[in-house]
Amino acid sequence: MKMKKLIVPVLSLSLLVPTTGAFAADATSASMPTVSTKAADLRSDLDYLLSEHFALAVVAMTKAYEGAPDAAQALDALDKNALDMQPAIESLYGKEGAAEFERIFRAHNQYTDELVKATKMKNEDAIKAAEAKVQGFVDEFAKFLSTATGGKLPEQTAENALRLHEDQVQDVFEKYVAGDYTGAYTEYREGLETMFTVSKALSGAIVTQFPAKFDNTSVDTPAADLRSALNHLAAEHFALSVLQMQKQYNGEPDSDALIAAEAGNTADFKAAISSIYGAEGANQFEKIWVTNHIKAQSDYVDALKSNNQTSLQAVKDRITDFTKEFSTFLGTATANNLPADAALAALRTHEDQVQSVIDQYAAKNYAGAYTADREGYKTMFGIGKALGGAIVTQYPDKFKTAATTPMPTAPTTQTPETTQPTTTAPTTSNDSMMMVWMKLNSKQLKIGDKTTMMDTAPVVKNGTTYIPLRYLGEGIGAKVSWNKSAGQVTVIAGSDTMKFWINNKKVDVNGTTKMLSANAMVNSDGRTLVPLRSITELLGWDVKWNKADGSITLTKSM
Repeated sequence: MKMKKLIVPVLSLSLLVPTTGAFAADATSASMPTVSTKAADLRSDLDYLLSEHFALAVVAMTKAYEGAPDAAQALDALDKNALDMQPAIESLYGKEGAAEFERIFRAHNQYTDELVKATKMKNEDAIKAAEAKVQGFVDEFAKFLSTATGGKLPEQTAENALRLHEDQVQDVFEKYVAGDYTGAYTEYREGLETMFTVSKALSGAIVTQFPAKFDNTSVDTPAADLRSALNHLAAEHFALSVLQMQKQYNGEPDSDALIAAEAGNTADFKAAISSIYGAEGANQFEKIWVTNHIKAQSDYVDALKSNNQTSLQAVKDRITDFTKEFSTFLGTATANNLPADAALAALRTHEDQVQSVIDQYAAKNYAGAYTADREGYKTMFGIGKALGGAIVTQYPDKFKTAATTPMPTAPTTQTPETTQPTTTAPTTSNDSMMMVWMKLNSKQLKIGDKTTMMDTAPVVKNGTTYIPLRYLGEGIGAKVSWNKSAGQVTVIAGSDTMKFWINNKKVDVNGTTKMLSANAMVNSDGRTLVPLRSITELLGWDVKWNKADGSITLTKSM
């Protein structure tokens, strides 16, 4: 199998921290690339704990809002996640540092619970009080992280990342409460992805602070990036599968939205496989992965719910067939660097853990269900390490680190349903040039060579061209978050942080107030629109306007 350019769905570190000096190349990585270094292990540990925190926070909030019978157990699992971070903090910063971490971090889980209760009661004063406590956490924890890392993670950088995280958690919750389940789980996937970026930034700061403790290795190598990307895909798969199975069992209205989110995860997995083993390998992966794995899990729930033991055994047999077929696929694809026997054992463990969660949930053993849930989520990070290690061993030349070699760019996360054939939009083959293409009154969006459909369109109003801010953000690899109470939109793009206010020309760029050519506004689709010319000038993008067809092409050297 011919190795293609590696493309995996991870965000650029530049969204959070400047890279200069923070992530030097490993001294030995040019000759011996590996996913197993002390720095990569730290990054993976933070991948696990931080992403699990996000997943459990969303579950705890939505379960509490619904008054679900397992709400208390969900909140308890979230608290245990915070406690599990303690040993790592203590090993680096001592008992005093660990105690301060616990005081700040555990308390903020309670603040989000207060926000849920206030929202449920529709108590605006209580909502504002809870949001103020969350902002207090952001400020205090950002200062703690900056102080603890000796400034290697700057306070403003930490604050931006924490605010983005909190905004994403709240955005998922608000969309869920409003019944916008598709929007909620789209934001869920974005928020989960953010945590893997945060883990890279934080682990990088710690490794820079204590290089000897980590054998002078780096978190920022192609091999470590691959491991983290596989961590992300595998963990997201587990989290979405377990939650969807619970929702399906209860007959809840967001089950279909979770199925769509799972399809998005599958598409990203397929893209990662394709970037390594080509289209043929990716198609084979998808067929095996979907038929007797994703679909079988849904069928398992139906059989469990109907208490049909014959159907249940038939589904279990299909799942067993999947573990055998997929382990053979992995063994063959990796040239046995991941032996089929080892893959089979890992897959059987994974399937047993998924089934244990839903079996105990159905039996109303909620404490047991969340224990199994946490164990299963953690298992996925071992799978990321094993598969990543096999690929790096198989293709060592593709994962050698050179300080001057740029890392590959990440594709935009998208679901199969949103992918559209490219017909009228231009193409680009320059890897150093980023291109975004839109058209007036059209929902088509092209980012590089990927074409998707937006849910709103660029328009001209009062002589000013407006474009959807969130989609522009996605086009340039930025993160966009919405603070409903303040009417504020925050965009983190590279080293820049911009804040916009609806119906206002004011924009804050890295702490400096500037003025737009026209107000930012919300259109009838509920999307934030911003004046094209002002935003692109702020971000340093070139704009080409085709008056004949109303198309807009944005380009920038990356």
